[in-house]
Amino acid sequence: MLKKCFVGILASLLLFVTACSGTDHTGEGGSTDAGTEPGGQVELRMMWWGDQKRADITNEALKVFQDKHPNIKIVGEFSPSSGYFDKLNTQLASGTAPDIFFLGGNVVDYAKKDVLLNLDPYVGSELNLDGMDATMVEYGRLDGKLQHISAGANARGIVINKALFEKAGIPLPDRDWDWEEFAAISKELSDKLGDGVYGTYNFTVDGMDIFLKQRGKQLYDMENGKLGFAKEDIQEWFEYWEQASKAGGIVTPELQVSNPHDDTSKSLLITGKAAMSLLPSNQLAAFQSLTEDPLILHPVPRGPKGTGVVFESSQGLSGYANTKHPKEVATLMDFWINDPEAAKILGNDRGVPVTEANRNLLQEEAGPVEEIVYNYTSLVSEATKTEPFDVSYNPPGFAEFSKLAQTTTQEIGFGRKNVELAVTDFYNGTVRIFESNQ
Repeated sequence: MLKKCFVGILASLLLFVTACSGTDHTGEGGSTDAGTEPGGQVELRMMWWGDQKRADITNEALKVFQDKHPNIKIVGEFSPSSGYFDKLNTQLASGTAPDIFFLGGNVVDYAKKDVLLNLDPYVGSELNLDGMDATMVEYGRLDGKLQHISAGANARGIVINKALFEKAGIPLPDRDWDWEEFAAISKELSDKLGDGVYGTYNFTVDGMDIFLKQRGKQLYDMENGKLGFAKEDIQEWFEYWEQASKAGGIVTPELQVSNPHDDTSKSLLITGKAAMSLLPSNQLAAFQSLTEDPLILHPVPRGPKGTGVVFESSQGLSGYANTKHPKEVATLMDFWINDPEAAKILGNDRGVPVTEANRNLLQEEAGPVEEIVYNYTSLVSEATKTEPFDVSYNPPGFAEFSKLAQTTTQEIGFGRKNVELAVTDFYNGTVRIFESNQ
């Protein structure tokens, strides 16, 4: 209990220090509550998560916004992702939420709470969406209202450590490989590299929606407001990973826990102990910056209906339903997605730009790693024209669902449950989570 309190106090202190050390871009004092300053200047609070690099570039972009809109003052707050949503939820519950804040795949949960601003009245005036990809616009339309503006887009792919493939003497896989080939190559990599090196991370959880889409299903059927899969639909996926793990091509459960695939400071991809994993395209640069081994993005193994990969929102902006300044909120959103100067500052940190003009702008100046990302996302975008898939939404209660899925994977991996029992418990638990979050 004492540890939890200390962590909460520390997170609050971090946010306080951040807000006081450079996020007030006007250099003026004043209340952090949304309101109107003397002289008619409007004040907006904005909140986001991330590391110091993201905070720095976000603050830099917000300074440019204020230079172009001197009547709007921005007071910003940021925190690590681990404490961000707890703080946001507390502020929403107390009616003190920021005017504008970032959300991820959990946007559905917030739309259901009726705490998000309806942006439709501002489209075509304060908010121009003409250059934004149609799928990105539709992603933010929840319950018939535009409540979210994607700030970046990405596509998940298989990140490959080319140096380990070369060391093993194994050619890179074909673009149209399937899951059987993926498992075989993973085992071959592990066998040839030996000495605690593995073919791939286990991405049962992160790849679940892709697997379902490849079979005409999905995690969450947004249109009909129900789960998009049944127990039997998911059984095969868990069985696949158990068999591949027993064959020896998969990172062990112990190493998966101690070296999470998405933690760049601990990832086995960085240390040369794993050759492949599933990765959102916007994370490639962060991984590549920490290793001299060349990394590339490769299409996900195909299923009966294709790759199941879509050009998807990485995270985005929503306004607080009770903001006193909805027009200014929409104006800031417009700047975020359309302004070329903002695009150059923000780069691909939150994913590639959601407008074609800004993507083209950044690609002209792209370095080698960024070029890989642009080429891969373009490949995915082009493929969905002939193999379209529904936009991906996380089911309501996604944090609970994700934790349950991770626990289920570990129960199987550590031998505490067989696949049949684990999947039964997982599906029943998923139904309970879903129903309790309606």
